Amino acid sequence: MKDRFTKLLLALSFTLLFAIPAFSLDGTAILKKVDANLQPESFESYRKLINIEPSGAKREFLLYTLKKGNDKIASLFLSPASEKGRATLRLGDNMWLYIPNVGKPVRITSLQSVVGGVFNNADIMRLDYNVEYNVQKIDDEKSEHILELKAKTAAVAYDRLKMWVDKKAVVPTKIECYAATGLLIKTLYFKERKPFDEGIVRPSIIETDSPLYKGYQSILAYANVKKRIVPDEVFTLEFLAKIETIR
Repeated sequence: MKDRFTKLLLALSFTLLFAIPAFSLDGTAILKKVDANLQPESFESYRKLINIEPSGAKREFLLYTLKKGNDKIASLFLSPASEKGRATLRLGDNMWLYIPNVGKPVRITSLQSVVGGVFNNADIMRLDYNVEYNVQKIDDEKSEHILELKAKTAAVAYDRLKMWVDKKAVVPTKIECYAATGLLIKTLYFKERKPFDEGIVRPSIIETDSPLYKGYQSILAYANVKKRIVPDEVFTLEFLAKIETIR
């Protein structure tokens, strides 16, 4: 009787062991949390973009930016004087540049750069990562998650991303950007976390370098990131010339 009871307990233990699924990290949930921690769903901000050449020469741009939902983002150039009044608009995968006194906005692509330097238009007008990428693999290290992301469509600037995510803050510390060929295009470094809207701590600096542009560096510094919802009318080609009125 005792032996039968022992065997029954063992059988029940094995049944329970295999009935409980192995613990696995939800990469999609982590990526969505990363997006929420990097920027509100709809917001306004001021950004300074600095391009640094191998000689040490610098060129700086100041931009006012509005984002709404997961597919609309517009920016207005405030300085330098030569760029003042220019504006960019992104609706999903479509991008435009408005230049005062030139006429209607012109189409631009994600891999071009309206400011030169290492950042391209996709970096400057970035949508949420979970909108453009699927999580293919996740590795769990002591203090970081490492996510391997694959673009959902060919229209995305980078075919693959490798993202290091701080477990505690759930924000990226580094992202490597790859072409479909496996070529490393650039690396993004997320630095200097500061409290922004509602006390949420976000990286305030993004630096980038690229093996394709040796000696060049670009820096994007965020200030006054705060939630703001504006009418959809703001994100139209007709409104690009009037973004200053909403600031």
